[in-house]
Amino acid sequence: MTDMPIDAASEELVYEIHDGGIAIATLNRPAQRNALTLAMYERLSEICAGIEPDGDVRVLIITGAGSKAFGAGTDIAAFRNVSTREDALAYEAKMDRVLAAIEQTRVPTIAAIAGACTGGGAAIAAVCDLRIATADLRFGFPIARTLGNCLSMTNLARLAALLGAARTKEILFTARLIEAPEALSIGLVSEVLSEHSALMSRADALARQLATHAPLTLQATKEGLRRLRDPGIKGRDEDLIAQCYTSADFREGMEAFLAKRQPKWRGR
Repeated sequence: MTDMPIDAASEELVYEIHDGGIAIATLNRPAQRNALTLAMYERLSEICAGIEPDGDVRVLIITGAGSKAFGAGTDIAAFRNVSTREDALAYEAKMDRVLAAIEQTRVPTIAAIAGACTGGGAAIAAVCDLRIATADLRFGFPIARTLGNCLSMTNLARLAALLGAARTKEILFTARLIEAPEALSIGLVSEVLSEHSALMSRADALARQLATHAPLTLQATKEGLRRLRDPGIKGRDEDLIAQCYTSADFREGMEAFLAKRQPKWRGR
């Protein structure tokens, strides 16, 4: 496998593009259980916003360094200067922007989750398209017994769409963490792997499978589902339909099907 490192390995968020168009963004603070700094949120947002469906990246995997945690929320240092109404609103607005950038990434995103996945880490995993986890997964937002802050309505809506409103309220009220068997049974994750190496091997295999599929079909699917949750654009899909049906990829798909060969997708 040929790697093309973008960031130095010593940085707190490492971004690499591997052969086959598989990109990996790694939250890289294992000693702090990959707690996220504000700079890490910004970098992840920049990475996601910069990916194009016809570019080098076909799938993005987001994971945490080591086997103990995907991400243990926002680093507490980020909250030390939050004291006014304006500070609070600015922080939640920032989180909404970051999560929207991840959610709207133009290629499929896979959260490969090992161990603790809480707070901001859980929010990142929740907006990824697919989630797989190790058997020691612990997912949730225990803020009612820790920090005493709250989630924005936008993030509550994201969670409710994923988990259902009743379960979202229950886990926030009780501050409990969802473990792997329950996560699998409710569809929070699609697969549970025995340990970290198996998790990363499966994430790579899944990413490579998705990379062989039509980029515009995947993009239209994820954007259409996102719009179903947005009352401002709910039901508006003309641009997505036109983009797919008038694309060179659609013509290539038909020709390949008729010729009984594999299509060569270009994302346009």
